[in-house]
Amino acid sequence: MEGLTGVFFSLCILLLFLLAGKVLRAKVKLFQTIFLPASIIGGFLALFFGPYLLDVLPGFLFETWSQIPGLLINIVFATLFLGVLIPGIKTMWAQGGSQLCFGMVAGTGQYLIALLITVLLLIPLFNVPPIFATILEIGFAGGHGTAAGMQQVFVEMGFPAGSALAQMSATVGILVAVIGGVFYINIAIRRGYCVNLDMNKGIPDYKKVGLIKKEDHFTSSKATVASESIEPLAFHFSIVGVAILIGWVMLAGVRQIHPILGGFPLFPLAMMGGMIVQAVSVPLKVSQYFDRMTFERILGLSLDVLVVAAIASIRLDLFLEHLWPFLILMAAGIAWLFFCLTILAPRMFPYNWLERGVTEYGMQSGVTAMGLLLLRLVDPQYKTDTAQAFGFKQMLYEPFLGGGFITATAPFIVASLGIWYSIYAAAGIMLLFIIISWLNGWASLKATSKKVKR
Repeated sequence: MEGLTGVFFSLCILLLFLLAGKVLRAKVKLFQTIFLPASIIGGFLALFFGPYLLDVLPGFLFETWSQIPGLLINIVFATLFLGVLIPGIKTMWAQGGSQLCFGMVAGTGQYLIALLITVLLLIPLFNVPPIFATILEIGFAGGHGTAAGMQQVFVEMGFPAGSALAQMSATVGILVAVIGGVFYINIAIRRGYCVNLDMNKGIPDYKKVGLIKKEDHFTSSKATVASESIEPLAFHFSIVGVAILIGWVMLAGVRQIHPILGGFPLFPLAMMGGMIVQAVSVPLKVSQYFDRMTFERILGLSLDVLVVAAIASIRLDLFLEHLWPFLILMAAGIAWLFFCLTILAPRMFPYNWLERGVTEYGMQSGVTAMGLLLLRLVDPQYKTDTAQAFGFKQMLYEPFLGGGFITATAPFIVASLGIWYSIYAAAGIMLLFIIISWLNGWASLKATSKKVKR
């Protein structure tokens, strides 16, 4: 099939695999135990039928699927701040400052660890390029969409395999987030670290199966405009489209700054476009018609389809070519994140360190959605202040790391500064935020006790 008909057919098949992933999640105990998302299951199922394994599906499907993540990531980032009432900096800092400091240490630490491993081990043994180190944070905190959006950047930088490796890194990251997170949460419950869970309560079964009983169904969005004039979902999609268009205009300007930025991606600028739309809509009194829950449904739909497509279209040949340096880098990244969760979190959060730490762990290894998933497991009713603190932190964090401007420009930074100066820069940023946390009375050499604050 060719043209739009082929694209539409490819999307329908992709959604079929997503649905199959959901059925398997609801039926297979192992997937329930490790909380594996349906999008991950469906993506691996499609990959299994792809050209590198069974090779029973037509090739045009994978050609289409490979382009979907790079497009949908723009929708994901454009919706991040739409419908969100952005408070003052003082409010965000007072409630989310400790979360931001911890997040900056954990996120920048991914670059520091990756750069050190690359220069000391991977370059001498496997002759990888210095920008190989960037696939850790791009994949873990950035995710599949960010990895796909960076494809042109890696091509421009002379490392075309970078995007495929970053997408595999994102897959590893989500697995680390859900499997490692659930594993540690169960340990934390036994040790009494959780505020709202204990051995008797545990994790509710419906969260494991992923199906909500009829009597517990709830509304996931609300209408703010009359459907006689425009469908509410269409209205919100239109707002997202405006945000992306603003990002496209800014992209044209960014690419004129320097030839090295010719491959600069759209998604961080789409996020800026969303922030601009949100800021302008408030004085124009348009924001009252923005429903945050609808924007979240658009984001969630895009993210689910994005992940299935990204995993299904992974270039296994490029992955296998770089297997050993990739595995070493992943092992280093996983070790760093568990160090952050088990050692740094109790010392950088004055209270509720488990809830705050595991949320950040999920975000840093498997994007924001995984962080919120783990938070809902340990704090299902949001009785602690973790959700609010994490939300404020993301407003300050996302424009830079986890898919923001530092993530998008990391390969350029490493190429222009050199790997050792990049290491010094990462270490300096980490030290700065540790000092800020210490001066504000959040950080301590002694681990936080089990006391909690609701």
